[in-house]
Amino acid sequence: MAKTAFIGLGVMGYHMAGHLATKGGHDVTVYNRTREKAEKWVGEFGGALAETPREAAEGADFVFSCVGNDDDLRSVTIGENGAFAGMKPGAIFVDNTTASADVARELRAAADKGGFGFIDAPVSGGEAGAVNGVLTVMCGGDVEQFEKARPVIECFARMVGLMGPTGAGQLTKMVNQICIAGLVQGLSEGINFGLKAGLDMQKVIDVISKGAAGSWQMENRHKTMIDGKYEHGFAVDWMRKDLAIVLSEADNNGASLPVTALVDQFYKDVQAMGGRRWDTSSLLARLQKNDAID
Repeated sequence: MAKTAFIGLGVMGYHMAGHLATKGGHDVTVYNRTREKAEKWVGEFGGALAETPREAAEGADFVFSCVGNDDDLRSVTIGENGAFAGMKPGAIFVDNTTASADVARELRAAADKGGFGFIDAPVSGGEAGAVNGVLTVMCGGDVEQFEKARPVIECFARMVGLMGPTGAGQLTKMVNQICIAGLVQGLSEGINFGLKAGLDMQKVIDVISKGAAGSWQMENRHKTMIDGKYEHGFAVDWMRKDLAIVLSEADNNGASLPVTALVDQFYKDVQAMGGRRWDTSSLLARLQKNDAID
């Protein structure tokens, strides 16, 4: 059992922290910007509630964070009441936020000065993966620190991998989002085409999902897409946040991402349709709307 802390009890973090307590049996202190959420977590899982990120981190062997973006991450780590001010020497900070590689490197430098470890460790698998403790975790950092943290991370993960030095975890998550963007657009176009052709799309998916066209998105989203239901996964607003990080990094490294840039604009259209909180498979709704207009 390790003394741990978890900062950020949102859609993902609430369940991830829960697995640290239940599956791992760890001593968990939590901090959340909205205190009521932290009180609810403590009522459900036990542990302790901290008033600040610094208080949560004090004395902990491992401190986890899962917040919204780069600025949110800086707000809970740096400064007088930030977690870094409470980290003890030799402890390890594991950041599960999907953020930029730049902020990962910035925080790693600050951690080095403070004498503690830092691992960027964004996750994939959505809310269902967090609830079931089967997330994929992509890590960047030092091998020794990673191996110390791995058993604790595995409390909420099915796959945990060290991708390279600091920032490599975030860069891997960017690859993940690039692939998802193209897959969901392709799936949306396929379903839209099949419906307009008069095909029974459930029968179509039953067949093609067992071949080269198969994917996680197809297996897990086709039914709700066919039914026009888009409240079952990662929100469009979150995806656009992630794709903004991807496209900014591509500007820096010179990678050409024509499909990703196009799909990002398609998601902008979905937002304009009122779909900011719809899941990413709502690209189909955009196609169907445009077909109706045409």
